Amino acid sequence: MGRTVAEPSTSGTSVVGLKKVATEHTRLIYMTTGVLLQKLVGNKSLTEFTHIFIDEVHERTEELDFLLLVVRKLLHSNSWFVKVILMSATINCKEFAEYFSTPILGQMAPAYVFEVEGASYTVEEYYLDDLHSLLPHRVEKPNPEDPTITPEMYNVALSLIQSFDEMEAKDRRWNSGSMALPERGSVLVFLPGLAEIHHMQDELATLVRKRLQVYLLHSTVTLEEQNGAFLVPIPGYRKIILSTNIAESSVTVSDVKYGGYLPLDGSGVTCSWSCRCLLVVIFSFVVIDFCLERQMVCDKETNYQSLHLVWSSKANCSQRRGRAGRVSKGYCYRLVTKEFWKKEIPDHAVPEMLRCPLAGTVLRLKLLDMGDPRTLLSNALSPPELRDIEKTLLQLKEVSKNSTDGRGRNRHDGKLTFLGRVLAHLPVDLHLGKMVVLGHVFGCLEECLIIAASMSLKSYFVLPSVQRQAGFRSKLAFTNGVPSDFMAFVNAFKAWHIARSKGEFRNSVDELKWGKENCIQVKRIREVAELMADLKHRVSDFNIRVRKQPDLADYENINKQRFILQVVVAGAFYPSYFTVGEIDEELASKELLWHDPKTTVLVRNIPPYGFLYYKQLLSLFRQCGQVKAISFDSSRAYVEFNKTSTQVTGVLPEVSLALLMARQRTLLELFVHSTEQVEAEAGGRIVSHLRYSRVNVDLQNHSVYPVSILSSATDPEQLPSNPQFIVSITEVLEVGHFWGFRADEADLERQHRLTAEINGRRLQPLSGPLFPDLLCLAPFSEDGESSQYFRARILHVCGSDVEVFFVDYGNISHVTASGLRDLPEDLSTHPFQAWEFQVAGMQPSAQSLILGSQWSSRARKRFISLVSSHNLIASLYSVVHGVMRVDLFINTSTVNSSVADVMVKEGHARKAEESFESKQSHEELQTLYKDLQDGTFVPISVSSSYVAQKEEEKQLIDNLLEAFAKSSEATPRSRVCVCVCVCVVNCVAINEAPQDVHQRVLVAGVVSVNASGSHILLKETALMPSIAGLPALLCMLFSPHTELRTNAERTCFTGALCGLGWNAHTQEPVLPEHDIELAFDVKFDVEDATKINALRMAINCLLREGPDGVLQLGADRVRQLQEDVRDKLVRLITRLPARDPVPPQYCERPFRWNQVEPSEKMECVEDDGRTEGVLFPLHPITLLNPEELQQEPSDMKQVHYCRRTNATH
Repeated sequence: MGRTVAEPSTSGTSVVGLKKVATEHTRLIYMTTGVLLQKLVGNKSLTEFTHIFIDEVHERTEELDFLLLVVRKLLHSNSWFVKVILMSATINCKEFAEYFSTPILGQMAPAYVFEVEGASYTVEEYYLDDLHSLLPHRVEKPNPEDPTITPEMYNVALSLIQSFDEMEAKDRRWNSGSMALPERGSVLVFLPGLAEIHHMQDELATLVRKRLQVYLLHSTVTLEEQNGAFLVPIPGYRKIILSTNIAESSVTVSDVKYGGYLPLDGSGVTCSWSCRCLLVVIFSFVVIDFCLERQMVCDKETNYQSLHLVWSSKANCSQRRGRAGRVSKGYCYRLVTKEFWKKEIPDHAVPEMLRCPLAGTVLRLKLLDMGDPRTLLSNALSPPELRDIEKTLLQLKEVSKNSTDGRGRNRHDGKLTFLGRVLAHLPVDLHLGKMVVLGHVFGCLEECLIIAASMSLKSYFVLPSVQRQAGFRSKLAFTNGVPSDFMAFVNAFKAWHIARSKGEFRNSVDELKWGKENCIQVKRIREVAELMADLKHRVSDFNIRVRKQPDLADYENINKQRFILQVVVAGAFYPSYFTVGEIDEELASKELLWHDPKTTVLVRNIPPYGFLYYKQLLSLFRQCGQVKAISFDSSRAYVEFNKTSTQVTGVLPEVSLALLMARQRTLLELFVHSTEQVEAEAGGRIVSHLRYSRVNVDLQNHSVYPVSILSSATDPEQLPSNPQFIVSITEVLEVGHFWGFRADEADLERQHRLTAEINGRRLQPLSGPLFPDLLCLAPFSEDGESSQYFRARILHVCGSDVEVFFVDYGNISHVTASGLRDLPEDLSTHPFQAWEFQVAGMQPSAQSLILGSQWSSRARKRFISLVSSHNLIASLYSVVHGVMRVDLFINTSTVNSSVADVMVKEGHARKAEESFESKQSHEELQTLYKDLQDGTFVPISVSSSYVAQKEEEKQLIDNLLEAFAKSSEATPRSRVCVCVCVCVVNCVAINEAPQDVHQRVLVAGVVSVNASGSHILLKETALMPSIAGLPALLCMLFSPHTELRTNAERTCFTGALCGLGWNAHTQEPVLPEHDIELAFDVKFDVEDATKINALRMAINCLLREGPDGVLQLGADRVRQLQEDVRDKLVRLITRLPARDPVPPQYCERPFRWNQVEPSEKMECVEDDGRTEGVLFPLHPITLLNPEELQQEPSDMKQVHYCRRTNATH
């Protein structure tokens, strides 16, 4: 395009991307395949154009084959006089000519074929047969059934690259004095994916004396990193470009002299209609071709996609060969034998229509209204199998694009619903389009448009190859604590849009600076904004518009909107739901050696004398955050990150980053010394007992010391003398989580004595630099009284302002740096009196989770009012990771109740089970207090000889560290790989409450499988809130059909089967692989089923067609219906009283439909009796026995849209 398009004003040409800019003077219009297809489907004619040129038809993408089908159909119906020209350098002329045959004199005449010779330079081809004299490596012949790249093949590529210096020297002797070629030509190497690119990059790094500049070209590489491939190399250096097939036909680097190809990853196979990337072509003088590529293949049963490594076609290899010989004579090295090339390499690739999902194609065929999709697709250039088309039609019904019923009527066809018509006009994935429509229904259209646009283009989040942790940290920050990629898209886009609209970007430099600081590619986020605007315009044609007056942006409304958006995402991607697996808490705690899983990661495979390498571990994990301490035990290390604030309550982001690093780099390398070297440095002293001993590294105090195995888990000196005590709360962190101190008479007296002693001394100004965790004395005054000094720890320093935490009271204050004083050493030894507390057995209710990130503002206000105006008695339950878990009681002359009970009764909280560690601590404390009461407690005593032994071990450790610190550079070392354990409580999707037995669901926007089919790969995910019963509610709300299960006595519901229903003739499931069998873990009743139907009916009101449909509704009526949907959703989830937990009862005949007799259920219909074209038909409700029904609320008798039926199927 860049070589042919001139200025529109002078040539009359125009480029069509998101906007059409053609005028009456336009004679030539450029557009992508998708845009042209969209126009033809809408117009159902070609007559808008006189000529249509379709380029690169050899690629045979699904979209391109569908375009050819539509063009051929229209040519033969109403567009006879339009000329269609197909172009490609590697086209199968005969196949295309016969496909576009036209009847002439009673015979089918193939289309005309014109061949135009190119003007490229000569390209010499070489095969493995020709390389034996050049390369000494013994290479096995390729296996047709096992396409792969062996280490020997990598060596062949390396040897070729090294041989180019010699080849160029010969060229210079033959062409002395010629300046046509650069001194050292660049090399282009094609690889299958990012892993192979990194492997080749590592191999090239070993050629340190070859003066190479290596650049990467891959869809996930940042634009800045990709741009390096187009820069002129440093004089005397050779540029090496490692690329996927993105460089096969769309990128140009004019100085590439040597190019090579290894297998593809498919990243450049197709380009969506809105991906208006810069068209650049890589010109190379030499190509090394492994004749391999990765193709996207769709599993016939599950519809999941995966990348398979296959032998590439001769057509694709010719395209790669074409990268050479553009500006001078070229060379092409194909690393297969000539015989293999002739017999095993296919002429053309398998068309995408035969191996990828057909949903988008079938939906647009329905919009064309030219007949049965099965019949139309049978006329494609490469028609897909009939079973694949029928499977696609069923999947469209599941996503509710076509109407159907639960008994399989109209099994392979059906009318387009309103949703289907909208999606057919949107140039995005069908699930993303469904999300946009549901966003309109639930009043969060703007956010859904952002997500749809963001997921339709390449991600604007930068994950640089050398700073991936920084990129992930930025994306994690944009989630605002919600474990969802979708929320990250929304928040990042809004942050950019707000900064831009407020004029914070004075110029493009400021905008780029903001993007760099936040690891966001500005060019791509601008493209998302353009696509979002286009989608917004398209849906407005269907009376779908963003609210002009958004809800108030207070705390509860913001969180309510966030929750509703998460529900919409779940509805859009149904049935891609995955439940979080159960965790063995006891095993996980033992694996972590009782370290806090919210701050600590476990590193395995630590070599002997692991403490010698603590600085290397510190360096590895420093990119994740500040490390507080490292503990070594046997072959394991426990890396504990520092809490930067006393108000942090959840899993530290540093832990997530460390686990992500483990996912991306499975093995972390340490340079280690041999056991013999370590023991030799000991100077004859025996150190073998330190090989796997317990050693702690305190990075804050800069000390390394051995740990006694005779340490008590609970120190009675640190505990209250009585498990029940008065507590004074000084700082509420969150509902049920606070800092305070024991306020019994003896404790208060101890506090007063310490305060008097501090303020009775002559205090000295704080000497030395200020830094976090420094202990000092800080002033504090209350109620306008004169300030006194108290012991404090510095949290943050910002200029002269210092944030301090008072270690004896638990409150936080800001003071000036000049007001701080030195803490006398003798006063620092007193135990700190402040404790961190949590109320035991209490978790946020569904209402609190919806209206707050964890707790709603009203829950927080209520908790503060309860604890601030009453005397509080704490009953110690357990101590876990330094936090006292207590039962908190209000104790007055008129009130004596539990704070947790009050919060639960008022709907702010729910009862919850304590963790395994808390239960174990509780048992230990019970035993301890009983022994103290009975006078039988015996403290652990340590002999003087044991203390001396530990002192000797510490001396040995210090000597070894000092010895290797001096000789580390000269001492030979080997490499050992260690790995972060991700099989315990801390996995990348971290479960903060493993003791919660209720199911929690993960929604995936993209689901694929690896090539072998052994692993399912999820991308763009959202972990739904931990609300009891939520997974079952989501399934029943968004499934096409649901059949409720009951126990044998039919006294209660035990589960449900959700899916597309069953075939009335065969009694078999219509789409069994997508059916979901639920076993309820909370109690559901008829009222719940009725509320689900009421919500589905409310959704349908905003998606109807006809005289009273959505197209006829005014803005006020739309908003009223949206509020009704939102209100019904919240009331369904936050039912009061809360649903009781029940043990799951699994169905004896799972995944079998039609197990309920017609006389035992109520068929439900809309008010107007409509069933056709309804997006969400109402679920039939299985009747419970009369005794149970009598206990239901009286208003259930007034449900007017349920009727009992005795009709047979």
